[in-house]
Amino acid sequence: MPRSCADMLLGTHLTADLTGCRADHPWMIDAEALRQTCAASIAQAGLTSVGQCFHQFQPHASHQGAGVTGVILLAESHLAVHTWPEHGTVTIDIYVCHLLQDNQRKAQQVLDQLIEGFAPKRAHVQLIERRIPADANT
Repeated sequence: MPRSCADMLLGTHLTADLTGCRADHPWMIDAEALRQTCAASIAQAGLTSVGQCFHQFQPHASHQGAGVTGVILLAESHLAVHTWPEHGTVTIDIYVCHLLQDNQRKAQQVLDQLIEGFAPKRAHVQLIERRIPADANT
């Protein structure tokens, strides 16, 4: 348990950089498919969606495929996913705050489901604990 406000864990920020994903995977190239998957994963984990925006990019002359960027705004914070099918790459960013309860397990569940679904050859995952700085109240 935190001893003081300076020790308080505000939230958990998880990031994943996925490489070796199939370029033709529906989540890589179809904004609606990715939106449905992300929304279902958020709901399944027990997080609360309060808004969302998913954008399908148009192919550039030098690339055959075009990626997707999607964001779900959560009552607990956010989920962002960016795909680059031409590189077989995906980045995922999920941040949850812990104001009323510890939401780290829920965020990890969402991240794990998305990583499993994209089926990358490699996944680099990072966990950042967001805390109140020790000198915040001075």
